[in-house]
Amino acid sequence: MNPRRILIFSLSYFPRFVGGAEVAIKEITDRIAWSDLEFDMITLGDGVSPTMESLGSIRLHRIFKSSGWLQKLLFPFAAFFKAQRLHAIEPYDAIWAIMASYAGFGAFLFKKRNPKIPLVLNIQEGDNFERRQGPFRPLFVKIFRSADYIHAISNYLERWARDMGAKCPIVVVPNGVDFKAFSKEVLEADKEFINNKLCRKEGDVFLITTGRLVAKNAVGDIIDSLQYLPKNVKLLVLGKGYLEGDLKQQTLRLGLNYTDEPPMNPGNRVHFVGFVSHADLPAYLAVSDVFIRPAISEGLGNSFLEAMAAGLPVVATPVGGIPDFLTEGETGLFCEVKNPKSIAQKVEKCLKDVESRDYIVKKAKAQVKDKYQWEKIADDVRKIFFSFKQ
Repeated sequence: MNPRRILIFSLSYFPRFVGGAEVAIKEITDRIAWSDLEFDMITLGDGVSPTMESLGSIRLHRIFKSSGWLQKLLFPFAAFFKAQRLHAIEPYDAIWAIMASYAGFGAFLFKKRNPKIPLVLNIQEGDNFERRQGPFRPLFVKIFRSADYIHAISNYLERWARDMGAKCPIVVVPNGVDFKAFSKEVLEADKEFINNKLCRKEGDVFLITTGRLVAKNAVGDIIDSLQYLPKNVKLLVLGKGYLEGDLKQQTLRLGLNYTDEPPMNPGNRVHFVGFVSHADLPAYLAVSDVFIRPAISEGLGNSFLEAMAAGLPVVATPVGGIPDFLTEGETGLFCEVKNPKSIAQKVEKCLKDVESRDYIVKKAKAQVKDKYQWEKIADDVRKIFFSFKQ
C-alpha cells in the first residue's frame, strides 16, 4: 500500500526558525515510517536556505526569500497557490495545519477549494489569544470550523478550540521530549567547559530559563527576582527575541550587571547566552540548579519537560497548559504571575529544602519518562492520519 501523502502548512521551520512547534513537527515526522506517511511542507523562506530541500522526513517548499511582516501577511495566499500546484502534480491525502494563524488560514483556503481532503489542525499556541478575540475573530472561527480533526497539545488548548467554534473531534496529544538526550549524564569535560565560559565561581547557583525573549515568557520578572536572592544566585538566559535589548538594560539599571555582554563577565549576575542549539541544550541544563519560566501564558511548554527530564526542579506559573504536567509540591513549584518576590521565595525553597526538591525532581522525571516521550506521541499523531478513509 502506498504511503499517505500529508501536506503541512507551517509559517516557519528549521534550520533558522526553531521553537516548540518546529521541534514537535521534526520529532514527530522523524519517528513515522516513510512507508506509512509521506510529508511535504510549505513554509516561509529565511533568506539563506534553498527554496526546496529535504530535511529529515519532510520535503520543504519555501515561498518568498525572507520572512518579514509583509511576507507573513501574504503567506496564506501564496501558500494556497503553491499547494494547488503541488496537489495537481501529485494529490495529497490530508492537510496538516500548524497553528490557527497564518498557516491555518492558508490551509483553510486550500481546504475550501478541496473539501474532500481532511484537514488536521494542530493547536500549539502559547500567546496572542486576545488577538483572536477582536475584529478578526470571525476569520479565526472559520479556521477552526473548517477542521475535520483538531490535535491540541494541552487541555487548556482543547477548551480554547471549543471556545473558538470547533465542531470536530479534538484529541489532546502533548508535545514531548527526547528523553534519552536530556536525561543522559553529561560529560564532566563538557560541564567544565561551559562553567568556565560562564565564569562560574565556587558557591555560585545557576538559575536557567530557555525560550524566546518575548513578553509571555516574563524573563524580566526573573531578573527582578534576583534583587531578593543572595548575590551568588545567577541567571542564565538562553534564547533570542525582540526584548533582548530591554532585558539587558534592565539588568544594568538594577545594578545586577557590570557590563552588557558578551563576553561573559564574572561580575554579572545575568548571563545572556544567546541562541543554543537543541543538541547543546542538555549540557547547559546539566550545569544549572533550577529551571524557571514564570509565563504569563503558555500552550504547554516543551522547555519545562526538557528541564524535568534533565533532573532540574521547575518553578512555573499555573497558566495555560502548564498544570497538565506540573502539580505543586509533586512535580514542581508554582509561583505567582508577575510577582518577582514569589519567584524568589520558590527558588529559596528549592535551594534550602533539599528533601522536597529531590522528591519533586524524581517524580517529575518519572512522569516525563512515562507520558512525554516522542515515540509515543508520534504514534498517536500517526493514528490521527490513519483515522481517515482513503
